[in-house]
Amino acid sequence: MTISAQQSSEQESTGQTAAGNAGSGQAAVSPVEAAVHSIADQARTASRRVARANRGWKDRALLAIGEALMAKQDVILRANALDVEAGRENGTSKALLDRLRLDPDRIASLASALENLASLPDPVGSVVRGQTLPNGLRMRQVHVPMGVVAAIYEARPNVTVDIAGLAIKSGNAVILRGGSAAARTNETLVGIIRDELVRTSLPADAVQSVDEYGREGANALMKARGRVDVLIPRGGRNLIQTVVNNASVPVIETGEGNVHVFVDATADEEMAADIAVNAKTHRPSVCNAAETLLVHKDSPHLGTLLTRLSEAGVRLHVDRRVMAALPGGVTATEATDDDWASEYMDLEMAVAMVDDVDEAMEHIRTWSSGHTEAIVTNSLANSELFTAEVDSAAVMVNASTRFTDGAELGLGAEVGISTQKMHARGPMGLPELTTTKWIVNGNGHIKP
Repeated sequence: MTISAQQSSEQESTGQTAAGNAGSGQAAVSPVEAAVHSIADQARTASRRVARANRGWKDRALLAIGEALMAKQDVILRANALDVEAGRENGTSKALLDRLRLDPDRIASLASALENLASLPDPVGSVVRGQTLPNGLRMRQVHVPMGVVAAIYEARPNVTVDIAGLAIKSGNAVILRGGSAAARTNETLVGIIRDELVRTSLPADAVQSVDEYGREGANALMKARGRVDVLIPRGGRNLIQTVVNNASVPVIETGEGNVHVFVDATADEEMAADIAVNAKTHRPSVCNAAETLLVHKDSPHLGTLLTRLSEAGVRLHVDRRVMAALPGGVTATEATDDDWASEYMDLEMAVAMVDDVDEAMEHIRTWSSGHTEAIVTNSLANSELFTAEVDSAAVMVNASTRFTDGAELGLGAEVGISTQKMHARGPMGLPELTTTKWIVNGNGHIKP
Protein backbone atom coordinates (compact mmCIF):
# COMPACT_ATOMS: atom_id res chain seq x y z
CA MET A 1 0.00 0.00 0.00
CA THR A 2 1.32 3.48 -0.85
CA ILE A 3 1.02 6.03 1.91
CA SER A 4 0.24 9.68 1.33
CA ALA A 5 2.89 12.37 1.21
CA GLN A 6 1.49 13.87 4.43
CA GLN A 7 1.75 10.55 6.28
CA SER A 8 5.28 10.04 4.97
CA SER A 9 6.32 13.45 6.28
CA GLU A 10 4.67 12.81 9.65
CA GLN A 11 6.47 9.49 10.04
CA GLU A 12 9.82 11.09 9.37
CA SER A 13 9.26 13.85 11.91
CA THR A 14 7.97 11.57 14.68
CA GLY A 15 10.13 8.52 14.01
CA GLN A 16 7.13 6.18 14.07
CA THR A 17 7.69 2.64 12.80
CA ALA A 18 5.40 0.84 10.40
CA ALA A 19 4.13 -1.33 13.22
CA GLY A 20 3.52 1.71 15.37
CA ASN A 21 1.53 3.32 12.61
CA ALA A 22 -0.64 0.26 12.24
CA GLY A 23 -1.23 0.15 15.97
CA SER A 24 -2.28 3.78 16.07
CA GLY A 25 -4.79 3.35 13.28
CA GLN A 26 -2.64 4.96 10.57
CA ALA A 27 -1.96 3.15 7.31
CA ALA A 28 1.11 0.91 7.58
CA VAL A 29 3.87 1.14 5.03
CA SER A 30 4.77 -1.95 3.02
CA PRO A 31 8.13 -3.68 3.46
CA VAL A 32 9.31 -2.17 0.17
CA GLU A 33 8.26 1.33 1.22
CA ALA A 34 10.02 0.87 4.54
CA ALA A 35 13.18 -0.23 2.72
CA VAL A 36 13.08 2.73 0.33
CA HIS A 37 12.45 5.13 3.20
CA SER A 38 15.46 3.67 5.00
CA ILE A 39 17.60 4.16 1.89
CA ALA A 40 16.41 7.76 1.62
CA ASP A 41 17.19 8.42 5.28
CA GLN A 42 20.68 7.00 4.82
CA ALA A 43 21.07 9.22 1.77
CA ARG A 44 20.02 12.24 3.84
CA THR A 45 22.73 11.51 6.38
CA ALA A 46 25.30 10.98 3.62
CA SER A 47 24.26 14.19 1.87
CA ARG A 48 25.29 16.25 4.88
CA ARG A 49 28.84 14.88 4.69
CA VAL A 50 29.11 15.32 0.92
CA ALA A 51 27.80 18.88 1.22
CA ARG A 52 30.73 19.71 3.51
CA ALA A 53 33.36 18.20 1.18
CA ASN A 54 35.55 20.71 -0.61
CA ARG A 55 36.24 20.62 -4.32
CA GLY A 56 39.53 18.74 -4.06
CA TRP A 57 37.94 16.01 -1.99
CA LYS A 58 35.06 15.52 -4.42
CA ASP A 59 37.33 15.66 -7.47
CA ARG A 60 39.58 12.94 -6.03
CA ALA A 61 36.53 10.71 -5.69
CA LEU A 62 35.45 11.37 -9.29
CA LEU A 63 38.90 10.59 -10.66
CA ALA A 64 39.12 7.43 -8.55
CA ILE A 65 35.76 6.23 -9.88
CA GLY A 66 36.91 6.84 -13.47
CA GLU A 67 40.11 4.88 -12.90
CA ALA A 68 38.16 2.04 -11.31
CA LEU A 69 35.77 1.85 -14.27
CA MET A 70 38.74 1.40 -16.60
CA ALA A 71 40.46 -1.10 -14.33
CA LYS A 72 37.30 -3.18 -13.92
CA GLN A 73 35.89 -2.88 -17.42
CA ASP A 74 36.01 -6.66 -17.95
CA VAL A 75 33.67 -7.13 -14.98
CA ILE A 76 31.38 -4.38 -16.26
CA LEU A 77 31.30 -5.79 -19.78
CA ARG A 78 30.47 -9.30 -18.55
CA ALA A 79 27.52 -7.97 -16.59
CA ASN A 80 26.43 -5.82 -19.51
CA ALA A 81 26.62 -8.75 -21.95
CA LEU A 82 24.15 -10.66 -19.77
CA ASP A 83 21.75 -7.68 -19.79
CA VAL A 84 22.04 -7.23 -23.55
CA GLU A 85 21.46 -10.94 -24.21
CA ALA A 86 18.42 -10.95 -21.91
CA GLY A 87 17.09 -7.89 -23.71
CA ARG A 88 17.56 -9.51 -27.09
CA GLU A 89 15.72 -12.65 -25.94
CA ASN A 90 12.89 -10.47 -24.60
CA GLY A 91 12.46 -8.72 -27.92
CA THR A 92 13.92 -5.38 -26.88
CA SER A 93 14.11 -2.95 -29.81
CA LYS A 94 17.41 -2.24 -31.54
CA ALA A 95 17.27 1.35 -30.32
CA LEU A 96 16.98 0.33 -26.67
CA LEU A 97 19.63 -2.36 -27.08
CA ASP A 98 21.95 0.33 -28.40
CA ARG A 99 21.29 2.45 -25.33
CA LEU A 100 21.88 -0.56 -23.10
CA ARG A 101 25.10 -1.78 -24.67
CA LEU A 102 28.51 -0.86 -23.28
CA ASP A 103 31.87 -1.47 -24.96
CA PRO A 104 35.45 -0.43 -24.13
CA ASP A 105 35.07 2.88 -25.98
CA ARG A 106 31.87 3.76 -24.10
CA ILE A 107 33.44 2.88 -20.75
CA ALA A 108 36.44 5.03 -21.66
CA SER A 109 33.99 7.84 -22.47
CA LEU A 110 32.39 7.45 -19.03
CA ALA A 111 35.79 7.72 -17.36
CA SER A 112 36.65 10.72 -19.53
CA ALA A 113 33.37 12.40 -18.60
CA LEU A 114 34.20 12.00 -14.90
CA GLU A 115 37.66 13.45 -15.52
CA ASN A 116 36.08 16.40 -17.31
CA LEU A 117 33.57 16.81 -14.49
CA ALA A 118 36.43 17.02 -12.00
CA SER A 119 37.94 19.85 -14.05
CA LEU A 120 34.80 21.99 -13.85
CA PRO A 121 34.27 24.67 -11.20
CA ASP A 122 32.44 23.61 -8.06
CA PRO A 123 29.06 25.36 -8.01
CA VAL A 124 28.63 24.96 -4.25
CA GLY A 125 29.27 28.20 -2.41
CA SER A 126 29.36 30.39 -5.50
CA VAL A 127 27.65 33.72 -4.93
CA VAL A 128 24.61 34.59 -7.03
CA ARG A 129 24.39 38.13 -5.65
CA GLY A 130 25.25 40.05 -2.53
CA GLN A 131 25.45 43.51 -1.02
CA THR A 132 25.72 45.48 2.17
CA LEU A 133 22.40 47.14 2.94
CA PRO A 134 22.10 50.76 4.14
CA ASN A 135 21.45 49.48 7.67
CA GLY A 136 24.74 47.57 7.68
CA LEU A 137 23.33 44.06 7.15
CA ARG A 138 25.55 42.04 4.83
CA MET A 139 23.56 39.66 2.63
CA ARG A 140 24.47 37.16 -0.05
CA GLN A 141 22.68 34.44 -1.98
CA VAL A 142 24.82 31.36 -2.55
CA HIS A 143 24.48 28.04 -4.35
CA VAL A 144 23.99 25.04 -2.04
CA PRO A 145 23.30 21.34 -2.76
CA MET A 146 19.73 20.12 -3.24
CA GLY A 147 20.28 17.37 -0.65
CA VAL A 148 18.79 14.03 -1.77
CA VAL A 149 18.32 13.71 -5.52
CA ALA A 150 16.51 10.73 -7.05
CA ALA A 151 16.59 9.63 -10.68
CA ILE A 152 14.36 7.16 -12.49
CA TYR A 153 15.57 6.18 -15.94
CA GLU A 154 15.47 3.38 -18.49
CA ALA A 155 18.10 1.07 -19.98
CA ARG A 156 20.97 3.58 -19.93
CA PRO A 157 23.88 2.36 -17.78
CA ASN A 158 25.89 5.43 -18.78
CA VAL A 159 23.28 7.51 -16.95
CA THR A 160 24.14 5.65 -13.74
CA VAL A 161 27.69 6.99 -13.88
CA ASP A 162 26.75 10.45 -15.19
CA ILE A 163 24.17 11.16 -12.49
CA ALA A 164 26.30 9.71 -9.70
CA GLY A 165 29.23 11.89 -10.77
CA LEU A 166 27.11 15.02 -11.02
CA ALA A 167 25.55 14.37 -7.63
CA ILE A 168 28.95 13.96 -5.97
CA LYS A 169 30.44 17.08 -7.55
CA SER A 170 27.38 19.18 -6.65
CA GLY A 171 27.44 17.96 -3.03
CA ASN A 172 24.32 15.81 -3.15
CA ALA A 173 23.41 12.24 -2.39
CA VAL A 174 21.58 10.31 -5.11
CA ILE A 175 19.14 7.41 -5.23
CA LEU A 176 18.99 5.60 -8.56
CA ARG A 177 16.30 3.50 -10.22
CA GLY A 178 17.78 2.30 -13.48
CA GLY A 179 15.28 -0.28 -14.68
CA SER A 180 15.35 -4.06 -14.91
CA ALA A 181 16.82 -4.14 -18.43
CA ALA A 182 20.19 -2.92 -17.10
CA ALA A 183 19.96 -4.49 -13.65
CA ARG A 184 23.24 -6.43 -13.72
CA THR A 185 25.21 -3.60 -15.29
CA ASN A 186 23.85 -0.99 -12.89
CA GLU A 187 24.48 -3.20 -9.87
CA THR A 188 28.10 -3.59 -10.95
CA LEU A 189 28.55 0.13 -11.62
CA VAL A 190 26.94 1.21 -8.34
CA GLY A 191 29.13 -1.27 -6.46
CA ILE A 192 32.29 0.16 -8.03
CA ILE A 193 31.20 3.73 -7.31
CA ARG A 194 30.38 2.97 -3.67
CA ASP A 195 33.72 1.21 -3.15
CA GLU A 196 35.61 4.22 -4.49
CA LEU A 197 33.63 6.62 -2.34
CA VAL A 198 34.69 4.70 0.74
CA ARG A 199 38.28 4.55 -0.47
CA THR A 200 38.33 8.34 -0.86
CA SER A 201 36.68 8.90 2.55
CA LEU A 202 33.24 9.87 1.32
CA PRO A 203 30.11 7.99 2.46
CA ALA A 204 29.09 5.04 0.28
CA ASP A 205 25.45 5.93 0.90
CA ALA A 206 25.89 9.05 -1.20
CA VAL A 207 25.10 6.74 -4.14
CA GLN A 208 22.41 4.08 -3.70
CA SER A 209 19.99 2.13 -5.86
CA VAL A 210 16.45 0.84 -5.38
CA ASP A 211 16.60 -1.44 -8.42
CA GLU A 212 16.18 -4.58 -6.35
CA TYR A 213 12.69 -3.39 -5.33
CA GLY A 214 11.40 -3.12 -8.90
CA ARG A 215 8.40 -1.03 -9.83
CA GLU A 216 7.12 -0.97 -6.26
CA GLY A 217 10.42 0.57 -5.24
CA ALA A 218 10.12 3.18 -7.97
CA ASN A 219 6.60 4.01 -6.78
CA ALA A 220 7.80 4.35 -3.21
CA LEU A 221 10.58 6.67 -4.38
CA MET A 222 8.05 8.85 -6.20
CA LYS A 223 5.99 9.14 -3.01
CA ALA A 224 8.85 9.77 -0.56
CA ARG A 225 8.03 13.42 0.01
CA GLY A 226 10.07 14.85 2.84
CA ARG A 227 12.80 12.30 2.22
CA VAL A 228 13.62 13.05 -1.43
CA ASP A 229 14.22 16.69 -2.37
CA VAL A 230 13.88 16.37 -6.13
CA LEU A 231 13.18 13.55 -8.59
CA ILE A 232 14.38 13.56 -12.19
CA PRO A 233 12.90 11.11 -14.72
CA ARG A 234 14.92 10.36 -17.83
CA GLY A 235 13.56 8.22 -20.63
CA GLY A 236 10.66 7.90 -23.02
CA ARG A 237 7.31 9.60 -22.87
CA ASN A 238 5.58 6.83 -20.90
CA LEU A 239 8.18 6.82 -18.14
CA ILE A 240 8.30 10.60 -17.86
CA GLN A 241 4.53 11.02 -17.77
CA THR A 242 4.17 8.22 -15.22
CA VAL A 243 6.56 10.04 -12.90
CA VAL A 244 5.05 13.49 -13.52
CA ASN A 245 1.50 12.25 -12.95
CA ASN A 246 2.16 10.05 -9.92
CA ALA A 247 5.00 11.63 -7.95
CA SER A 248 4.33 13.60 -4.80
CA VAL A 249 7.97 14.66 -4.50
CA PRO A 250 9.11 17.68 -6.54
CA VAL A 251 9.93 16.67 -10.14
CA ILE A 252 12.11 18.30 -12.79
CA GLU A 253 10.47 17.17 -16.01
CA THR A 254 12.82 16.05 -18.71
CA GLY A 255 11.30 15.62 -22.12
CA GLU A 256 11.06 13.21 -24.93
CA GLY A 257 12.77 14.46 -28.04
CA ASN A 258 10.33 15.14 -30.87
CA VAL A 259 13.02 17.23 -32.55
CA HIS A 260 12.72 19.22 -35.81
CA VAL A 261 15.10 20.48 -38.50
CA PHE A 262 13.80 23.23 -40.79
CA VAL A 263 15.64 23.77 -44.09
CA ASP A 264 14.93 27.31 -45.29
CA ALA A 265 14.80 28.29 -48.97
CA THR A 266 18.17 30.06 -48.64
CA ALA A 267 20.02 27.12 -47.05
CA ASP A 268 23.25 25.84 -48.57
CA GLU A 269 22.69 22.41 -50.15
CA GLU A 270 25.67 20.58 -48.67
CA MET A 271 25.23 22.14 -45.24
CA ALA A 272 21.53 21.29 -45.15
CA ALA A 273 22.09 17.68 -46.18
CA ASP A 274 24.98 17.18 -43.76
CA ILE A 275 23.01 18.60 -40.83
CA ALA A 276 19.83 16.65 -41.61
CA VAL A 277 21.68 13.34 -41.98
CA ASN A 278 23.82 13.91 -38.89
CA ALA A 279 20.85 14.98 -36.77
CA LYS A 280 18.94 11.84 -37.75
CA THR A 281 21.57 9.12 -38.13
CA HIS A 282 24.51 9.96 -35.86
CA ARG A 283 22.82 8.13 -33.02
CA PRO A 284 19.10 7.75 -33.71
CA SER A 285 18.20 6.26 -30.32
CA VAL A 286 18.95 9.40 -28.29
CA CYS A 287 16.63 12.26 -27.40
CA ASN A 288 18.45 14.94 -29.42
CA ALA A 289 18.16 13.01 -32.69
CA ALA A 290 15.91 14.72 -35.23
CA GLU A 291 12.54 13.11 -35.92
CA THR A 292 10.96 15.55 -38.41
CA LEU A 293 12.43 17.42 -41.37
CA LEU A 294 10.62 20.52 -42.60
CA VAL A 295 11.62 21.85 -46.02
CA HIS A 296 10.67 25.24 -47.53
CA LYS A 297 8.62 24.83 -50.70
CA ASP A 298 11.11 27.01 -52.62
CA SER A 299 14.16 25.03 -51.53
CA PRO A 300 15.89 23.47 -54.54
CA HIS A 301 17.46 20.82 -52.30
CA LEU A 302 14.52 18.59 -51.37
CA GLY A 303 15.66 15.82 -53.72
CA THR A 304 19.19 15.88 -52.35
CA LEU A 305 17.94 15.78 -48.76
CA LEU A 306 15.63 12.82 -49.39
CA THR A 307 18.27 10.94 -51.37
CA ARG A 308 20.95 11.43 -48.71
CA LEU A 309 18.59 10.31 -45.94
CA SER A 310 17.43 7.28 -47.93
CA GLU A 311 21.02 6.29 -48.72
CA ALA A 312 21.77 6.46 -44.99
CA GLY A 313 19.06 3.87 -44.36
CA VAL A 314 16.36 6.22 -43.09
CA ARG A 315 12.74 5.13 -43.64
CA LEU A 316 10.76 8.19 -44.72
CA HIS A 317 7.17 9.16 -43.83
CA VAL A 318 6.21 12.14 -45.95
CA ASP A 319 3.29 14.48 -46.61
CA ARG A 320 1.53 14.57 -49.98
CA ARG A 321 3.57 17.44 -51.41
CA VAL A 322 6.83 15.70 -50.58
CA MET A 323 5.45 12.41 -51.92
CA ALA A 324 4.76 14.09 -55.25
CA ALA A 325 8.37 15.30 -55.42
CA LEU A 326 10.16 12.06 -54.47
CA PRO A 327 13.33 11.63 -56.55
CA GLY A 328 14.00 8.40 -58.36
CA GLY A 329 15.15 5.52 -56.20
CA VAL A 330 13.64 6.95 -53.01
CA THR A 331 10.64 5.27 -51.42
CA ALA A 332 8.38 6.60 -48.67
CA THR A 333 5.05 6.07 -46.93
CA GLU A 334 2.45 8.78 -46.45
CA ALA A 335 2.74 10.46 -43.06
CA THR A 336 -0.10 10.61 -40.53
CA ASP A 337 -0.56 12.60 -37.35
CA ASP A 338 1.11 9.73 -35.49
CA ASP A 339 4.27 10.39 -37.48
CA TRP A 340 4.33 14.10 -36.67
CA ALA A 341 3.91 13.18 -32.99
CA SER A 342 6.44 10.36 -32.90
CA GLU A 343 9.82 10.12 -31.23
CA TYR A 344 10.98 7.25 -33.43
CA MET A 345 14.33 6.65 -31.69
CA ASP A 346 15.26 4.71 -34.83
CA LEU A 347 16.19 5.26 -38.48
CA GLU A 348 12.81 6.74 -39.37
CA MET A 349 11.93 10.34 -40.12
CA ALA A 350 8.84 12.37 -40.99
CA VAL A 351 9.20 14.96 -43.77
CA ALA A 352 6.87 17.86 -44.59
CA MET A 353 6.94 20.74 -47.06
CA VAL A 354 6.08 24.18 -45.66
CA ASP A 355 5.32 27.47 -47.38
CA ASP A 356 7.52 29.67 -45.21
CA VAL A 357 9.24 30.03 -41.84
CA ASP A 358 5.93 30.90 -40.17
CA GLU A 359 4.37 27.60 -41.26
CA ALA A 360 7.48 25.76 -40.09
CA MET A 361 7.19 27.36 -36.66
CA GLU A 362 3.47 26.60 -36.51
CA HIS A 363 4.18 22.92 -37.22
CA ILE A 364 6.79 22.94 -34.45
CA ARG A 365 4.40 24.61 -32.01
CA THR A 366 1.81 21.93 -32.76
CA TRP A 367 4.00 18.84 -32.51
CA SER A 368 7.24 19.66 -30.68
CA SER A 369 8.04 18.25 -27.25
CA GLY A 370 9.98 21.44 -26.47
CA HIS A 371 13.40 19.78 -26.61
CA THR A 372 15.47 21.04 -29.59
CA GLU A 373 14.75 22.61 -32.97
CA ALA A 374 17.16 23.65 -35.73
CA ILE A 375 17.03 25.99 -38.69
CA VAL A 376 19.40 25.79 -41.65
CA THR A 377 19.43 29.15 -43.41
CA ASN A 378 21.49 31.93 -44.93
CA SER A 379 18.86 34.51 -43.96
CA LEU A 380 19.73 36.51 -40.84
CA ALA A 381 16.14 37.73 -40.60
CA ASN A 382 14.74 34.19 -40.64
CA SER A 383 17.28 32.89 -38.15
CA GLU A 384 16.48 35.73 -35.75
CA LEU A 385 12.74 35.16 -36.15
CA PHE A 386 13.15 31.42 -35.60
CA THR A 387 15.30 31.77 -32.47
CA ALA A 388 12.98 34.44 -31.03
CA GLU A 389 9.70 32.61 -31.55
CA VAL A 390 10.49 28.88 -31.28
CA ASP A 391 9.81 28.00 -27.65
CA SER A 392 12.04 24.99 -27.06
CA ALA A 393 14.83 24.39 -24.56
CA ALA A 394 17.47 24.64 -27.29
CA VAL A 395 17.41 26.25 -30.73
CA MET A 396 20.19 25.58 -33.24
CA VAL A 397 21.13 27.77 -36.19
CA ASN A 398 23.09 25.96 -38.91
CA ALA A 399 24.12 23.19 -36.51
CA SER A 400 23.00 19.64 -35.80
CA THR A 401 20.52 19.00 -33.02
CA ARG A 402 23.00 16.45 -31.65
CA PHE A 403 24.76 19.32 -29.88
CA THR A 404 22.01 19.59 -27.26
CA ASP A 405 24.12 17.70 -24.79
CA GLY A 406 25.86 18.67 -21.59
CA ALA A 407 29.28 17.47 -22.68
CA GLU A 408 28.99 19.03 -26.15
CA LEU A 409 28.04 22.39 -24.64
CA GLY A 410 30.93 22.33 -22.16
CA LEU A 411 28.80 21.51 -19.12
CA GLY A 412 30.29 18.08 -18.45
CA ALA A 413 27.90 15.19 -17.97
CA GLU A 414 24.20 15.89 -17.68
CA VAL A 415 21.31 14.57 -15.61
CA GLY A 416 18.95 15.05 -18.54
CA ILE A 417 17.47 17.65 -20.87
CA SER A 418 14.84 19.64 -19.00
CA THR A 419 11.90 20.79 -21.12
CA GLN A 420 10.19 22.66 -18.29
CA LYS A 421 10.61 26.37 -17.56
CA MET A 422 11.07 26.35 -13.79
CA HIS A 423 14.57 26.37 -12.26
CA ALA A 424 16.30 24.38 -15.00
CA ARG A 425 15.86 24.22 -18.77
CA GLY A 426 17.90 22.39 -21.38
CA PRO A 427 20.94 20.26 -20.47
CA MET A 428 21.10 19.95 -16.69
CA GLY A 429 24.63 20.06 -15.37
CA LEU A 430 26.12 20.99 -12.01
CA PRO A 431 24.39 24.34 -11.32
CA GLU A 432 20.99 22.75 -12.00
CA LEU A 433 21.58 20.29 -9.14
CA THR A 434 21.92 23.12 -6.67
CA THR A 435 19.47 25.51 -5.09
CA THR A 436 20.23 28.73 -3.26
CA LYS A 437 20.39 29.91 0.32
CA TRP A 438 20.31 33.44 1.71
CA ILE A 439 22.99 34.22 4.28
CA VAL A 440 22.61 37.44 6.24
CA ASN A 441 25.26 38.75 8.68
CA GLY A 442 24.46 41.44 11.19
CA ASN A 443 25.92 43.05 14.28
CA GLY A 444 23.10 42.85 16.76
CA HIS A 445 20.60 44.16 14.24
CA ILE A 446 16.94 44.25 15.27
CA LYS A 447 14.03 45.52 13.25
CA PRO A 448 12.82 48.88 14.51
